[in-house]
Formats: sequence, structure tokens, C-alpha cells
Amino acid sequence: MNGHRVALAAPRRLLTLTIDGREVKVPEGSTLLQACRQVGIDTPTLCYLENLTPVNVCRVCVVELEGSRTLVPACSRKAENGMVVSSDSERVRASRKLVLEFLASSVDLSLCAPEVSAWMSRYGADPARFGSPEPGNVDRDRTRPGEHSPVSQDGAATVAQPPKLDNDTYVRDYSRCILCYKCVEACGSDAQNTFAIAVAGRGFEARISTEFDVGLPDSACVYCGNCIGVCPTGALMFKSEFEMRQAGTWAPERQSVTTTICPYCGVGCNLELHVQDNSIVKVTSPLDHDVTLGHLCVKGRFGYRFVQSRE
Repeated sequence: MNGHRVALAAPRRLLTLTIDGREVKVPEGSTLLQACRQVGIDTPTLCYLENLTPVNVCRVCVVELEGSRTLVPACSRKAENGMVVSSDSERVRASRKLVLEFLASSVDLSLCAPEVSAWMSRYGADPARFGSPEPGNVDRDRTRPGEHSPVSQDGAATVAQPPKLDNDTYVRDYSRCILCYKCVEACGSDAQNTFAIAVAGRGFEARISTEFDVGLPDSACVYCGNCIGVCPTGALMFKSEFEMRQAGTWAPERQSVTTTICPYCGVGCNLELHVQDNSIVKVTSPLDHDVTLGHLCVKGRFGYRFVQSRE
């Protein structure tokens, strides 16, 4: 021994709470969402991701806490000793149903959020009673970039704008955006610290925007693509995926995923190569990887094209 001492963190004490009539023990500092998942309770989330700071904006994960006047967001509310929680009460189900109806009536969630359809069936959500976000309801071709029509022809609130095709790496289709703030958090202090995007406007005019609403090539964006990695609705998408979807050739059921190590530097980031028809179509990184926590740099996420190049 060289005489050096290694300081060990004090073990976290266990807290005991009751969820849906079941006693649950979780480490101090755990959230109610983690407690629910520990006992296998499927709690829907849209704005929450393990590698981002909870921002509590989608309100899909709310649960009923005994003694609380309002429903509480499970993703951020810390567990406490003696809590009595209901994750599937009539009040919780009514709240989740309404939130899902509001979201699905203003934004098309069918493309890249298939789990939402299952949630809507579970809670009996009927978005049609608030309007429909179908493309026919909004003439997106007549909406110039930068213009936002907050209300569609049948009264459904939406952000009507065409996809932004201003770079060779990814596409921004904010007509599918639910303002979950995930991309803002990933671009900010949670991952990239670039702060190239933020929420601009208020109310129905609120939208994700670059500084001064400039095009992506003129912004502070470094094209890490971490915003794509966290987007739950397809508002941000690999250009390769967007073009294949437009052509009708995108087929996830025919894709395989291979984990490998990024070849560009010695950091050791894990890459998940999504391969279709013997070609890499996009690259992601596992959320539980100790090095990346799901995040990558521009080379790791978009530098795969050399694999298919013969030059």
C-alpha cells in the first residue's frame, strides 16, 4: 500500500413508501418514477429521459400523492419516507387522457412515437374531439419559413411550418414538436453546452428556434446531433431517415443494430449502427454507456458515411 486513502461515499439509506397498495423500498434521492419502475409499473413519459434534467413540461407521468392538493410529476418528485402514491387512480387516468388528447390533437404523433398510440388506447384518449393535426388541415406548403400559424382550419392548435432542410445532416420538422424541451437541455448544460437553440415566443407561438431565428448553418450549432438522439416525436431526424421515409423505403423491421466503438478518437464512445439493406442508415449511442450517456459528437453521429464510400 502506498499510504493513500480513498474516500468512500456514505451508503444511501433506504426509504419506504407505498405505491398502489404495495410497499416499495428505494434509495434516498430516488424519484417516484424510479420507484414505480422498480416494481414494474409502466408510467408513460415524453419529456423525461434518463440522461437529461427533468423539466416537468409534458405532465404525462403525473401520479396522485396522498396529502397533495395537485397531482405531482413522477419524473422529478423525490421519494420520501411514508409517502402513499397512486399511479392509476381515476384522477390520474383522467389527467393523462386529457394531456394525450391535447398533444395528439395539435401534433401528429403517429410517425416516431408509436408508444403514444398504446397509451391513448390504455386511457381511452380521443384527440378528435379537440381537432385533428392531419396535414390536410394546414396548408404547410403556403407557410413560409419563419411564419407560424397557431390554429389550423378546424380549430386545432398547431405550429404550421414546413420541414427545415438547411443542412446535410438532419431535418427539423417542428410541426411535430410538442415542446418537451429535450433538445434544449441536450444542447445546453446537460450535454453539449452549445446553447444553439431555445424556446422562442409565448403561448401558441412558442417554438424551438435558433438565436434570432437564423438558419442552422448560421447558428452556434456544432452538428453533434444530440438533439436528434433525445427527440421523442420525429421533429428532429437524420436526413437519411427523412429522405427514406419520403421515398417509402424506411423499414425499421428490416434493420439490425450493431454496437461498436467509434474509430475517430481514443475516448471510447459506443456507437449503435442501424443497418438496413447492408447500409448504415443512422447512428445512436446507448443511454447506459458510461462514456457517452447516449450523447455523441459530430464525427461519431454523422461520420459513418465513409464506410460505404469506395473513394
